[in-house]
Amino acid sequence: MNPAESAGPDTQWMIRFDKVVKRYGDLTVLDELDFHVRPRERVTLIGPSGSGKTTILRLLMTLERITSGTIEVGGEYLSHTRRGDKLVPADEKHLRRVRKRIGMVFQQFNLFPNMNVLRNITEAPVRALGRPRAEAEAKARELLDMVGLGEKALEHPTRLSGGQQQRVAIARALAMEPEILLLDEVTSALDPELVAGVQDLLRDIASRGELTILCVTHEMQFAQDISDRVLMFDKGQIVEDGPPEKIFTEPEEQRTRDFLQAILKA
Repeated sequence: MNPAESAGPDTQWMIRFDKVVKRYGDLTVLDELDFHVRPRERVTLIGPSGSGKTTILRLLMTLERITSGTIEVGGEYLSHTRRGDKLVPADEKHLRRVRKRIGMVFQQFNLFPNMNVLRNITEAPVRALGRPRAEAEAKARELLDMVGLGEKALEHPTRLSGGQQQRVAIARALAMEPEILLLDEVTSALDPELVAGVQDLLRDIASRGELTILCVTHEMQFAQDISDRVLMFDKGQIVEDGPPEKIFTEPEEQRTRDFLQAILKA
């Protein structure tokens, strides 16, 4: 669809990709992708490396710009804005405003080493949301208690284990009070003995049903536990879409069966 011809955002979806193309030079990473997530739905993207999964998250965080198509978040355009009867690429002010609805936890923790844990969590709410610092700190301490790190508020990230740092990163994302939480291989950088604790925390967050969650992971049991729906990606397209119990036990597509067989043997 030509963005100028779009009838407008569809409010039944929290996330909607409409004919989204993302190219890097001659490489097409997303190929006219149509993709939808309902409010408070938990969706996990699986598939081989390079299939476009993380690109979806990066587009939603506006770390990348789409080549063509449109993205909607919560009933408004992310990558475009309307000017008269046409859609034009959004400016940075529009992108920042819509992006506030989205939180992301990355593979790497991306904490500020020069700030203690409390400031890592409060800096964005104070600067981006205009929260009074005392209010932001009270919220941060609540979140630290929730992730089991209440006693670490004044520590610096370098004094924390990888699992603790990722818990801080999760608290930091939640401090922005997002409607959507993006999870990008959040346990892939952790030592194996630390993975379970972070996954249990995320299972608890997912079970509360308050957030729309979009997750990229190679941990298939984790995907099965937290998801309402699982999407198998390959070559920038959705190969198969269904509830986890079907995708993981009776996939219809041979590509899905081959991928699961390979990853479960690894």
